[in-house]
Amino acid sequence: MNKPDPLKVAAAHEANARKQIAYNRRARYEFEILDTYEAGLVLVGTEVKSLRDGKLNFVDSFIRIENGEAWLFNLSIAPYVQGNRYNVDEKRKRKILLHRWQIAELQQQTELKGLTIVPLSLFFQRGFAKLEIGLARGKKLFDKRESIADRDRSREAQRQLKEG
Repeated sequence: MNKPDPLKVAAAHEANARKQIAYNRRARYEFEILDTYEAGLVLVGTEVKSLRDGKLNFVDSFIRIENGEAWLFNLSIAPYVQGNRYNVDEKRKRKILLHRWQIAELQQQTELKGLTIVPLSLFFQRGFAKLEIGLARGKKLFDKRESIADRDRSREAQRQLKEG
């Protein structure tokens, strides 16, 4: 029986691994995330190269469902430095790739329960740009304060455990 080459096995695992590009910290602060989905992203021109350089900004980005398709608005992908004429508008709307049943489920949740869809993170998996999106409910001010207090309490408990 032949043993697999450890270098090839390691390369295969590395190829399947997620490479995190950006994380939307503000979304977890502003919203209570109820459910998450992994979606593809339609990119054109030199946007992929800019993403690999980490040149993106999630500020004010959101997802809306229009005509049975999911669209990402206000995600700012900076123009690629050597892209010249192949660069596109950095804040253009981008199509999100999901299954039809996922889109229907998201649309139903946003229309009936008043929830919103927010981008949580962007990563590369097997060479494809993927977006983690979340079905979310907006937090009130006291909820935000409560989550900050919980985080502080857990940090203090961890500190106490380390000390003694």
